Amino acid sequence: MRCEEMIQVLEELAARSMACSWDNPGLLVGWKEKEVKKVYLALDATDLVIEDAVREGADLLLTHHPMIFKPLKRIDGGDFIGRRVIKLIQNGICCYAMHTNYDSAPGCMADLAASKIGLTDSRILETEGEKDGVPYGIGKVGILTAAPTLRELAERVKAVFGLPFVTVYGDLGSVRKLRVCAVSPGSGGSMIGAALRWEADVLVTGDIGHHDGIDSVARQMAVIDAGHYGLEHIFMEHMESYLKSRLGEQVQVVRAPVVFPAAVL
Repeated sequence: MRCEEMIQVLEELAARSMACSWDNPGLLVGWKEKEVKKVYLALDATDLVIEDAVREGADLLLTHHPMIFKPLKRIDGGDFIGRRVIKLIQNGICCYAMHTNYDSAPGCMADLAASKIGLTDSRILETEGEKDGVPYGIGKVGILTAAPTLRELAERVKAVFGLPFVTVYGDLGSVRKLRVCAVSPGSGGSMIGAALRWEADVLVTGDIGHHDGIDSVARQMAVIDAGHYGLEHIFMEHMESYLKSRLGEQVQVVRAPVVFPAAVL
């Protein structure tokens, strides 16, 4: 299968046109005519991921986060992005990213996270547009099953995403039952306003700053910060399942191990 044919399969799931205007998804390194027999899946195109993709003999590195966000003025080995681009080209590996288009697409990141948390009657947290008559957007908001307390929900999030820890803004000792939950995988500070407009009792997201956290609590909404990586590593498992169901034995799929980039001492 040629790389351009693989791209068509990926766009069937999450069209690049669904990405936010500031984003840079798509084919970032390589050539569309490249024959793709093995795909390596990862959340980020780190040095270790690229080394592993080389060892595995991958033809395509498929990531959630784009390796290149800003225009490159030069490509040389002294810059960490340039070094990665050079290594991919030297080893004949294409690099393709599915970012906010995957975040927004129906059945992808937001829906997967909402399902894991146990939301029912879920709706789009912030609508970005419409494709073929179907709305799409960032995050989900819905009703929590079993109406947990904040501590119970935090423990649920840890368990279903396999997290070593979460940061909670709110009273963990409260017996208040939470009903409406918003979830926005990735960096969700900008989604606090949308969650409050939906009158969410809690927002599950990542990359929450100190002031955003305590200000949300002051406005009667708790926040569970599960980390940027913590909520989004589900991309790899889902894409492996999608590619295998869509392509069968045509392409071999290898998934990077789940390795949290931050640790608590």
